[in-house]
Amino acid sequence: MQRNIAPPKPTKDLPAKDLADVNFRGNTPRETMTGTEELKTEMDDSQFIRIRGWKINRVIAITHLNIFLYATCFWIQNGTLPYLSKKLGVDPVMFGYLQTTFAVVQLAGGPLFGRFGDLFGGRAAMTLAFLSSTLSYFLLGMSTNIPILFISRLPSLFMHAMQGGQMIVTDIGDASQRADALGKLGMSYGVGMVVGPLIGGILTKVLGEQIAAFIASAGSLLSVALVLMFVPQHTKKADVQTDTSEKSIFNLKKIIQLIMGPGALFLLLVRLASGVPIGVFQSMFQVVALNTFNLAPDQNGYLMSYIGITSMVVQGIGLGVVTKKFSESKILKWSTFILVWSYLLLSFVTNVRELCLVSLPLVVGLTTQNVIISSSLTKTVADADTGAMLGVNMAVNSLVRSVSPTLGGYMLENIGFHSFGYLGFVTNAVVTIVLFWKFRSQSSTGQGNI
Repeated sequence: MQRNIAPPKPTKDLPAKDLADVNFRGNTPRETMTGTEELKTEMDDSQFIRIRGWKINRVIAITHLNIFLYATCFWIQNGTLPYLSKKLGVDPVMFGYLQTTFAVVQLAGGPLFGRFGDLFGGRAAMTLAFLSSTLSYFLLGMSTNIPILFISRLPSLFMHAMQGGQMIVTDIGDASQRADALGKLGMSYGVGMVVGPLIGGILTKVLGEQIAAFIASAGSLLSVALVLMFVPQHTKKADVQTDTSEKSIFNLKKIIQLIMGPGALFLLLVRLASGVPIGVFQSMFQVVALNTFNLAPDQNGYLMSYIGITSMVVQGIGLGVVTKKFSESKILKWSTFILVWSYLLLSFVTNVRELCLVSLPLVVGLTTQNVIISSSLTKTVADADTGAMLGVNMAVNSLVRSVSPTLGGYMLENIGFHSFGYLGFVTNAVVTIVLFWKFRSQSSTGQGNI
């Protein structure tokens, strides 16, 4: 007895997105697919890897691994830098000049790197970033005098791996989940920030500062190989049209156009104002740990790992929860409000235990604010220009770091460590008032876009 089988329902009336969802989820029997649809499904599946039942985009997974390696290597060499500098006869003021040199070089390279990524793709951008890291750390290991120490900062012109990673997850991911995706990337950086200082402190103590720098250089070279093997040449979606009429990465007119876009300048000014106090604190942190709190290299590594763990939890878990419940404008307001009181508490810190306690709300406010501003900035421009905007965003950070070491060195020498907290309290109080005033109308209407 022959059995009648009802023909499958036609799918031609389904929107393209719904049809892709049906095939992706595997709800459509393979017999009903055409050869083209079956091939497309296999190609889509090849872009993902499965970890304990979770399907993860292969490129994003490799990007997270590379950001972890980048953070690990950066914090290995960053932990060795103050001790190697002191061994070479660098005083706190000159150390501030060294940090300023690094920041100025990165300030010049940030927008250029972003424009480079938009024009030539994610693989080229990440390769350039890790080659720069490799050379910078290698020269640091070769430093036997102060001039070579300063020269080792010059390759950091294009050492923007975190910015490159943000470009890739922004290109591949959904705009509605961008803040969470950037936060998850920050979590991978946070893991590296935990591991890096620990390894760096041990390596510096056992093998010396220069060997630690060479190991960081080798780790960056490993990232170059991973990028070339697994990251595609272009990561932007197929329907994104990049303006190729001007191929030069030195396009000042384009950069100014992005800065003057709706809402972009305001967000950049918020980042600048809030960034100066933490820039001052971070630029002098190693000196404070060495001279004020008398921390050994391994103890300094433990403290940096504690801060890294806090940052990792906030960005990897906290942001995902918060962004689902609150608007970006509301999150930005209250994260800045947290910073006001965190800096006030910082001004009363007298020992390492108190510093660890104050670091908790400080890291929560800073990481949340940074991710929200980065996410919001990418939404002020077309998808074709997100790399350049992230470069401008990075340039603001570099601008802060270029003036912070000199300012921080002066404040530490003439006023003391507690002045860092008072500076943060005043500036973030002003920023908080401005934010609450600007977004007051959105609170009443329920709108959440910045």
